[in-house]
Amino acid sequence: MSDRISRREFLKLLGAGSAATAVLTGCGPASRYVVRKPYVSMPEYSYNGESTYFATTCRECPAGCGLVVRTMQGRAIKVEGNKNNPVNLGKTCARGQATLQGLYNPDRVQHPVKQGRGVTLSDQRMTWDSAVNVVADALRSTSASKVAFLLGLAPDHLFDLVSDLAKALGARPPIRFGALSMFEARASLRKATSQVFGREAMLYFDLAGAEVVFSFGANFLETWLSPVAYTRGFAEMRRGKAGRRGYLVQFEPRMSQTAATADEWIPIAPGTEGLVALALGRLIAEARGERVPAAYRDVDVEALAQMADVPVKKLEHLAQLFASVERSLAIPGGAALAQSNGVSAGEAILALNILADNLGKEGGVFFAPQAPLGAHHAPASPSEMLEFIQAMRNGEIEVLFVHGVNPLFELPQGLGFAEALQQVPLVISFASFPDETALQSDYIFPDHTGLESWGYQRVLTGTGKKVLSGMQPVVVPYYDTRSTVDVFLAAVKQVGGRVAEALPFADEVEYLQSRLLDLVKAEGGFFQAPEINTFFAQFQQYGGWWTREDALDAPSGSKVLDKPLKVDKPAYYGEGEFVLYPFVSPVLGEAGANKPWLQETPDPTTTVMWGTWVEMNPRTAEELGIQDDDVVQVTSIFGTIEAPVYRYPAIRPDVIAIPFGQGHVAYGRYAQGRGANPADLLGVTFNPAGDLTFAALKVRVEKTGKRRQLSRLEGRLGVYGFEK
Repeated sequence: MSDRISRREFLKLLGAGSAATAVLTGCGPASRYVVRKPYVSMPEYSYNGESTYFATTCRECPAGCGLVVRTMQGRAIKVEGNKNNPVNLGKTCARGQATLQGLYNPDRVQHPVKQGRGVTLSDQRMTWDSAVNVVADALRSTSASKVAFLLGLAPDHLFDLVSDLAKALGARPPIRFGALSMFEARASLRKATSQVFGREAMLYFDLAGAEVVFSFGANFLETWLSPVAYTRGFAEMRRGKAGRRGYLVQFEPRMSQTAATADEWIPIAPGTEGLVALALGRLIAEARGERVPAAYRDVDVEALAQMADVPVKKLEHLAQLFASVERSLAIPGGAALAQSNGVSAGEAILALNILADNLGKEGGVFFAPQAPLGAHHAPASPSEMLEFIQAMRNGEIEVLFVHGVNPLFELPQGLGFAEALQQVPLVISFASFPDETALQSDYIFPDHTGLESWGYQRVLTGTGKKVLSGMQPVVVPYYDTRSTVDVFLAAVKQVGGRVAEALPFADEVEYLQSRLLDLVKAEGGFFQAPEINTFFAQFQQYGGWWTREDALDAPSGSKVLDKPLKVDKPAYYGEGEFVLYPFVSPVLGEAGANKPWLQETPDPTTTVMWGTWVEMNPRTAEELGIQDDDVVQVTSIFGTIEAPVYRYPAIRPDVIAIPFGQGHVAYGRYAQGRGANPADLLGVTFNPAGDLTFAALKVRVEKTGKRRQLSRLEGRLGVYGFEK
């Protein structure tokens, strides 16, 4: 017998938590291998109470923030940001801190099960050998054209492996989706970027260097793209990095956390963000005493101001502000893009940066660096997801593998995913938790949680450097779970042939090392290594790889102003007197409802916890005879939900807002049966980029006669100083 064993195998064999500290500490980043010396009794030094720290990457969203996890005697006990990682520079959000509650969650799927599409988690336990056989049989016996993979926005190394697997099989490429990308309207942002700057790429907005920022619905302090990175940039802007304290103006119908932090909040009518940008463009050119570009010559400022419900004098004041500084910046956000006119609105907003002459300059707009190891794989737009769902419904998919996404919860009910899923003969989920989609699968083969996993994540935006954030297990897996990469690699060996030849890797670590080989000789990295083992050790030690210097490209879009810019009036759909304004909970995100730390964290603007609420202007509520905690029925042409009202002064009277993140019918004891899901109200109306026009839906609101007291930190007096 060999006296060497891979680190991964060794960790599996030593299942005790106390052993884990000795193993991980002894192994460290120095080598992939450790000597096989099983302990009869634990060495004294492993009980010394000292902490061991491991660098890894947060998996609560796809931003790629680096973490440093403190462990003691095999237990992860505290999470902090990795000060080395350029994305977050040592900072974390609430969701990052709550990563521990995913690791220790009592409702995890603890072993492979034959689920059988039940309403509760099955007790039909399987062995991993049987699970691998199921996957291998599915790959071997099903026509490649009828095999499909549906993945989430993280981790990227799994997406890369599945892409190689699908190519070797001759199957359709994997599709990835997440509610965050849907509410960010990423497809519209990419298309607007292509139209204005000539390249369909992700942008980087240099908040830190800006003096004045106009944000059109971009909630960059909450969930938008890379919130920790942009929060850090905003803090630098406010400290006056550019020589003066930065000034933020937020244009949106509802005061978000970002708007509450802004210097000015402009409560414009929903869908008029692009119209406001056009009006501002003309006024800014006039304020600078310049010849008005062709893009704005036909702009009727008074008419646009009236449609947006903003006084002309206010727009003139803002235009003067924007024109009075050298470093001004305009950012289009998800709610501005998720309209019938979303793409053209994005173009009009981005064009303000050309007018400001900030392209490629400090405090301006850049193309985000190309991430290492190939291009970022853009998530599917909602319209592309509808095409995928139609393929399921039409019998074109016989085997569906699902990882890292919960479409039964995240997708609008109107897209029909639930019905289409019933038409797929075999559904295999790799969920770590019993979410809605996992329970409706035939099998659940649970992956490790993020703190038990290897991997990497490409950083899309938020920093000027090229960044590949690395993941490593900080503890031994607590349950009988297995890496999805290892499951596929084991299944591929059974399938054999060209599929096995395409993925000839013994395990996940070997696959990762093969992917990282190109970086060993890459120039410009902040560390250098002579060969892969040393490189991999440093990759673990630092928590990833990134360039020493910024790698930003300057866009070019001067010709955009040479022809008229056009933004159509917003087109609302549905019936009712209110425009629905759904927003991702800044605390829960898309998948944090199963973590009690997040459930009990107050919403930043309403202080509500543990539930869903309907935000309504007090004047509107008074007209309807509605008070706080009155349960109302919100009805769209696609569905109905019920939730109690929170009278919120910082929302337009013709708008109601509902947070996304609650309303689970599964997903464990902390999430199940709590609140309502506003996605049940959304339908299948798309803009030209294929994004859902989720901020253009009209709904009806009716009293139910019921009351349900909201849990909120501010107490029962609320913002009024008296109880009503």
